[in-house]
Amino acid sequence: QVQLRESGGGSVQSGGSLRLSCTASGYTYSTYCKGWFRQAPGKEREAVATIDSDGSTTYADSVKGRFTISRNYLQMNSLKPEDTAMYYCAAVFGPCRQVIADRDFTYWGQGTQVTVSS
Repeated sequence: QVQLRESGGGSVQSGGSLRLSCTASGYTYSTYCKGWFRQAPGKEREAVATIDSDGSTTYADSVKGRFTISRNYLQMNSLKPEDTAMYYCAAVFGPCRQVIADRDFTYWGQGTQVTVSS
């Protein structure tokens, strides 16, 4: 089994930065897709970024140029109030090309809150 845990959330001012961590425990996978999602109250959960085993990445249009995903972190710069949400790390065995919907991710962390004040 794989357990994921997010950390690094908090409250920042607009324009500030945060780095979220996604820590894995249990046995690891040689090939897996990892992603970050976020959900604000009253809104649908949305994909923020993904990273494949080969390092390939994808980003939501809303965060392009501001967020950077790596294997274990989500670096968030130039934060905006619209970024306020609960952020979740997720993973699934295999390549990212298998992913169609967020529910295709098998493993999920408990979430870390990010609050950006204007």
